[in-house]
Amino acid sequence: MDKVQQQYEAYPYPARDPVDEAKRLVVGSPSNPVEVDHMIFGGKRNWKKPFRALFAGGGTGDALIMMAQKLSSAKCPAEITYLDMSTASRKVAEARAKARGLTNITFITGDLMTAPDHGEFDYIDSTGVLHHLPDPQAGFNALAKAIAPGGGFGCMVYAPYGRTGVYPLQEALNTLTAGEAPEVQVAAAKDVLKGLPSSNWFPKNEFVGDHKVSDAGLYDLLLHSSDRPYTVEEIAETLDVAGLSLVSFHEPGRYDPRRYLPVPLWPRLESLDAITRAGLAERLAGDMKTHCFYAVRKDQARSQTKFTQTARPRLGDLPAAALGRQIEKRGEVKIESNGQKVTIEVPKRAGALIALADGGLQLGQIAQMRGLDWIAFSSLWAPVDEALTGFNLLHYSEGMS
Repeated sequence: MDKVQQQYEAYPYPARDPVDEAKRLVVGSPSNPVEVDHMIFGGKRNWKKPFRALFAGGGTGDALIMMAQKLSSAKCPAEITYLDMSTASRKVAEARAKARGLTNITFITGDLMTAPDHGEFDYIDSTGVLHHLPDPQAGFNALAKAIAPGGGFGCMVYAPYGRTGVYPLQEALNTLTAGEAPEVQVAAAKDVLKGLPSSNWFPKNEFVGDHKVSDAGLYDLLLHSSDRPYTVEEIAETLDVAGLSLVSFHEPGRYDPRRYLPVPLWPRLESLDAITRAGLAERLAGDMKTHCFYAVRKDQARSQTKFTQTARPRLGDLPAAALGRQIEKRGEVKIESNGQKVTIEVPKRAGALIALADGGLQLGQIAQMRGLDWIAFSSLWAPVDEALTGFNLLHYSEGMS
C-alpha cells in the first residue's frame, strides 16, 4: 500500500458522519447539476434522459452524494460510478448513500487511472484528487479519455498563493515524522503547531483552516506525502496536454484583474489573453487556495452559457423576489467569497428583472413582462449577468423539472 492510500485508509477525507445525512445535504462546486448544465451543456440539458457520471477519487462522497440525491429527486435515469482506492473512504460514502436510500450509484474500489475501462461518461468529477497523484498529468489524460462526446469535466486542484506557509511546514513535518504511523504523525504535528514561532508564515495564513476541523483535515493539509499546487497557467497547460479546453473557473469574477486594480490601470489589461488575465488576478488576489473549474474536450471547446432570449435564469438558493427588492433599494449584493466579504454592484433598475429570475421564465419572457424590447432588456441585464454569474449566484438552466 502506498503512502497516499495508507493516509486515506487511516483518515478518510473529509471527515463525515453518515448520521448527518438526516440533517442536511452538503452542497458545493463542482457538480451541482444546474451549475453543470450552465457550464457544460449550454443550459439545455434534459435531465429526464439517461446520464452517466464518474466520481474519480470520490473520497467520503460530498460531491457524489449531492449529485446523486439531486438527480434521484429529479427522477433522472442516472448511472453514477464512484471510483476510489481507499476502502475506508468508500465505506463512509456507501453509508451516506444508504442513509439516503440512493440506488443510482455503483461503488468501485480502484485507481482513477482505470477510468477509461469503465466506459464513457457525460460528466466526470475529480475534486481534490489529481494534485495528489505521483503523475498528475497522467491522471488528467486518463480522465479526458473517458469523457463522452458533448460531455465535460469538473475539477478542483490546490492553488499556491492562498496556501502560503503550507508547503514549508509540510517539508518540516516530513523531516520530523517520516515513516511513523499516521496517528503518531498527527500528534507530533499538533505539538509543532503549538510551538511555531511568530515568524512562521503558516499561522499568518487566514485562508487555510482544515487542521482546526479534524485530524483528517490536519493530515490532509500538513502531512500529505504527495501534494502539488497549480497556478492558472499550469492548469491551462495541463488541460491542453490532456486534450481538454477550459470552459470557466468557478466564480470567474474572482479571476478578473479589474477587481484588484484601480480604473486608470485597466487599459493595460486590453492586450492580455484570458489566461494571462486570470493568472494576473490570482497573483494580485493572493487568497486563492484552490482552483475549481470546468472543462470539455478540446474538439468541442465552448464557454459557459451566455444569456439569450431563451435562456432560463436561476438564482440557486437566493430568493429572487427578495433579492430584486434589495437591488432596487441598494444597487448592490453583499456576499462572502472564499471567506471574504464582497460587494457586487448591480444597477437598481435591474432589480425588477432579477425578481422574476426564479427559473420559471425565460429571459425573453421576463423582458416582455417588464415591457422591454430585447435591446433595452439586454442593456440592463448585461451587468447583472457579469456580476452574478461571476460569483456563481446565477446560472442558465432548464433545471431539474
